[in-house]
Amino acid sequence: MGGAVAAGLGLGFLAVLVIVLWISSPYPDSGPGGALHLAAGLWLLAHGTELLRYETLSGVPAPVGVTPLLLVALPVLLLRRAARLGGASDEEDEEVLPATAVFSAVLCGYLAVGALATVYAAGGPMPADPISAAWHVPLVAVPAAAGGVWGAKGRPLGPLPNWLSGGLRRGFVRPRYALALRAGAGGALVLLGGGALLVGASLAWHGAQVQASFLSLTGVWSGRFAVLLLAIALIPNAMVWGAAYALGPGFALGGEVTATPLGFAGAPALPRFPLLEALPAAGPGTPLTWAAAGVPVVAGLAVGWFAVRRAREVSYGETALTAALGALVCGLVTAGLAAASAGPLGSRRLAEFGPVWWATGAAACAWTLALAVPVAVGVHAWRYRPAEGPVAVDADTPVDDGWHDSGVREIRWEAMRRASGALVPEMVAEPVAPPVVVAPVPAAAAAPAVRARRALTVVSGLDLGAAAPPVAPPVAPPVVGVRVFPRRKPPA
Repeated sequence: MGGAVAAGLGLGFLAVLVIVLWISSPYPDSGPGGALHLAAGLWLLAHGTELLRYETLSGVPAPVGVTPLLLVALPVLLLRRAARLGGASDEEDEEVLPATAVFSAVLCGYLAVGALATVYAAGGPMPADPISAAWHVPLVAVPAAAGGVWGAKGRPLGPLPNWLSGGLRRGFVRPRYALALRAGAGGALVLLGGGALLVGASLAWHGAQVQASFLSLTGVWSGRFAVLLLAIALIPNAMVWGAAYALGPGFALGGEVTATPLGFAGAPALPRFPLLEALPAAGPGTPLTWAAAGVPVVAGLAVGWFAVRRAREVSYGETALTAALGALVCGLVTAGLAAASAGPLGSRRLAEFGPVWWATGAAACAWTLALAVPVAVGVHAWRYRPAEGPVAVDADTPVDDGWHDSGVREIRWEAMRRASGALVPEMVAEPVAPPVVVAPVPAAAAAPAVRARRALTVVSGLDLGAAAPPVAPPVAPPVVGVRVFPRRKPPA
């Protein structure tokens, strides 16, 4: 029931949104049934399923496979919440189901509704490809349900399955893998942030073209609101495309045209859309486009910084290996995001739209690997550098540590004495010692001392026999005015 309700809530949210836009549209193309079929198709598109558009000029069905990544968050959050609620208990004496049972039950309920939605969307204007839906919906549902069950069980790190070998299970518990995951995730976030910065700067640079494209698509406010919602849902895709552009491989725009920092041959016959107006100008690369290479440089520095473990006993080889694993994780995450953000927008020229996942992932791994390993080793060496050597003492310069001569000890002692009354005696001035002469240390004798952390200083001129007699501390005054109560005999 939890999995079915999660799927129903996602379908209901999109259905309400589409119905509101259909009602507010002055020229609806179909009735409410067509709007509901379109909502089912959008729900399947949020899982990565390809839709088929039959109303084309050539009459050939055109696939629509670019998934707005912001829509993916809706089914993931709902299914994760359903799995977490199914694996948790409200009362202490309530029986908790095993994790495998909760996972299987929630997943079966969700996939059952997904199969019904695929059949229902087949009668709409944009039906879903059944083969694509058969593996895309489970591809999104399985990690989401597993994450919900894992969160309900307290996010345990083990034990790992018994079918794994002992050496592999012992290797997974090492701290290097947690650091590598953190470093790789940090590098991927830096790449996405840099991609968002590039997209925002390009939108601001082509502001007039973006505004003209937005206003020319439709003249009613409901249509403009729909275009605005679609543009917002495609912002994560644009961030990934910007990261791929900064890494070097760029992104394809159909018709064997690829936009890279080194050059852009020009956009083919693309549909008018505000985000597409932010494409770089046609022609060879300029220093302004080459500056996008600063994004992967910062990502490599971030991976190297996060890969350093805060422990002195870790060797340089361990740090370098952790940074290399972090670069690998960054490359895998970037490749997955590039594959999820790309897809076809039609046939022929628009069959390939977006970054190539394997090229983007390889470029991210190469950039971060080349920078993260030396940065991690350098940061490790800087954090745990040895203590500074001994300071040379001149024979004519008196030794002054700046603490005992500043009167801080006497001030603190006087404050303690006043706070405690008469329990702490007054501090007696120490006798003046004879002058101390610091002799220079020969080079041969100072060599062993330099290797140590503290220098050995030879002091001459101390008159040990003329020590001042010890001064007895004053006796604390007796306590007066104390009333002694007699001890009472307890009653029998």
